[in-house]
Amino acid sequence: MTVSVRVPAKVNVQLAVGAARPDGFHDLANVFLAVGLYDEVTVSASGGGLRVTCSGADAGQVPLDRTNLAARAAEALASRYGLVPDVHIHIAKDIPVAGGMAGGSADGAGALVACDALWGTGASRDELLDICAELGSDVPFSLVGGAALGVGRGEQLRTLEVGGAFHWVFAMAERGLSTPAVFREFDRLSAGVRVPEPVASQELIEALAKGDASALAGAVSNDLQPAALSLFPELAETLSVGRGAGALATLVSGSGPTTAFLAENAEAAEHVAEVLLASGSCRAARVTEGPASGATVL
Repeated sequence: MTVSVRVPAKVNVQLAVGAARPDGFHDLANVFLAVGLYDEVTVSASGGGLRVTCSGADAGQVPLDRTNLAARAAEALASRYGLVPDVHIHIAKDIPVAGGMAGGSADGAGALVACDALWGTGASRDELLDICAELGSDVPFSLVGGAALGVGRGEQLRTLEVGGAFHWVFAMAERGLSTPAVFREFDRLSAGVRVPEPVASQELIEALAKGDASALAGAVSNDLQPAALSLFPELAETLSVGRGAGALATLVSGSGPTTAFLAENAEAAEHVAEVLLASGSCRAARVTEGPASGATVL
């Protein structure tokens, strides 16, 4: 038997970051929006133990050992139910690797849902979300999809209403950025400065609920953007090109280096993508929309 699960990428339309906690994490007010770029995770029974393979964009950068979140998800679920995780996990990548769009987290959520279906564990949604939270801050949202506010370190979710489709362009950079490195740079840049408690923007939440792209454009923010630009200064040019092409809003997606451009409609998004590609400031530009559904068995 084989089970395949499709999982979406995300963009952080708001990422408010608090000061570093004693455990090294940061409190967040993180407004996630799932978007229509997907990885597909397929699991099948294997007599030779747990094995991970990967194909597609940037597949060579994906770890195939036990550090992969998909492998860790299978092991975590198996451990809870007294099973042996003898599965082959294949990841068909389309979400950028190390791009700030939660591709690794999506794979973890996808593998968890796929293994649950393959093994027939009957785990509740709350149990699956609990395992997701153990795996990483972004993994629960990859399971849920749609739009949500994440607090704590991002793993405590509250679903948000979305009143329509939002059109996006994502520009892929020539290299990746490490999320821990970006947070370390955030800490360095904010040393000696009082970092305010992270609070979700009510204006932004209302813009999502109304499906109002112009209002959303005025409310998006990312506290990690200065750190990402510090480590990857070339991203400033990409953002500038997208702004000049008519994007309503431009921002670094999560910890970067993927850059996100909110457009008025599908036609405007196509234009922004064409201008970005012609500029040579990115290696690829993808047009899509959100919200998208969370982890879904195919």
